[in-house]
Amino acid sequence: MKYLHLRLEELLAERNLTKKKVCSALDIERTNFNRYYRDEFQRIGAKLILKLCDYFDWEVGDLFEIRDETI
Repeated sequence: MKYLHLRLEELLAERNLTKKKVCSALDIERTNFNRYYRDEFQRIGAKLILKLCDYFDWEVGDLFEIRDETI
């Protein structure tokens, strides 16, 4: 089965950013951000996607990757 991976861990590492700094800058609760970071989400809002793209100067395709679930 495939799932949608939100590439936050990789992209934060590339820029040497912390979750705390991103959450503070984008006014996102850390608990919610952690769910996105660990791919434990069912939905992600368009406003959050736009915030992330704007803050990091990313394209939408930079945020997501389709992966195969490993059992």
